[in-house]
Amino acid sequence: MEQHRGRIVDVDSLADLDRRLALGARSLSGWRVRGVDLRDRSAALHARDLGGATFLGCEWGPGEAERARAAGAVVMAVPDAAALDSVLGPVPAAAPDPARTALYTVEELYDAPTWTTSFDGRAYAWSQRPSTPDSALRRALHDHAIDQALQEWARPRRVAGVMGGHAARRGDPVYRGAARLAQALGSTLAVATGGGPGAMEAANLGAWYAAATPGELDDAVGRLARVPSYRPSVDDWVASAREVRAGVAPGADSLSIPTWHYGHEPPNFFATAVAKYFRNATREATLLEVCDAGIVFLPGAGGTVQEIFQDACENYYADESSVAPMVLVGREYWTSTLPAWPLLRALARGRAMEEHVHLAETDEEAAAIVRAGA
Repeated sequence: MEQHRGRIVDVDSLADLDRRLALGARSLSGWRVRGVDLRDRSAALHARDLGGATFLGCEWGPGEAERARAAGAVVMAVPDAAALDSVLGPVPAAAPDPARTALYTVEELYDAPTWTTSFDGRAYAWSQRPSTPDSALRRALHDHAIDQALQEWARPRRVAGVMGGHAARRGDPVYRGAARLAQALGSTLAVATGGGPGAMEAANLGAWYAAATPGELDDAVGRLARVPSYRPSVDDWVASAREVRAGVAPGADSLSIPTWHYGHEPPNFFATAVAKYFRNATREATLLEVCDAGIVFLPGAGGTVQEIFQDACENYYADESSVAPMVLVGREYWTSTLPAWPLLRALARGRAMEEHVHLAETDEEAAAIVRAGA
């Protein structure tokens, strides 16, 4: 299904591009422009913010693709059908067992010197080809295999989730808080995130540093902050993470569950296991389901609010034995800035979940609540 509005917008023709620009679009963040001849649209693109846009298989004027990359866009070629085998393996003869039997490692995803040539980048580019019955089936088989592998991974573990916005920059207070929270949780629990940048990266980082001192974690965050974002260069962002990760062995298991639906947001480098899906709806539901020890919700925007009430719906209909704690961090944020807490508390009243929803002021308080419940 093409995305016509919301966080992801697919643009597949020059006419659609012109229409959207004429309507006043100033930022192309979240746009996926696919197979469009942009050689006569350089001036129009110069007048827009290209950070966060993705251009797949487009034609460019001299030097314009390089300029778009420097502005924070992802510019990629779309592989042809022959490249299919390099992404998901050879086409099966008939109803095979799925190829994968284990979750990904970050080394598998980042198996090349640049992100665009890595397995992760190639898989994203392949996923943006026009869908066919074969490719749709292969994506479904892949995601089913990840489901099975994730069940095996999660079975012996208690897992706590950390949800938060992708926009937190390395070194920001929200980023540091997420890292410290996950470091505390990682002493007794596995930590799960959505697998992307921002607060998600910070939480996987904190779990990686679970056996280190708080000072060592702060030092790691400081070194990462020299490259505060994956824009404009995913490769520089990954290289800095690779360097920081190499300095210490993982202190705790941590899981990331990203999706190629948001393939322009690269997976972070600090999870010990990666359950990457093609279908975002499957990924969202799975991420909430796997967190049996509860979820901490850090300040975020639309995606985090969606996750709060998706999780609340599961807890609303659960019995006492299967309710998972929910902890919102930031009293002012969740009662005033985005007042999700009053509605959550009202929804919980009289239900089995009522004693399991919490509003905390600090990351330390949130960690203590989750660890006490586990």
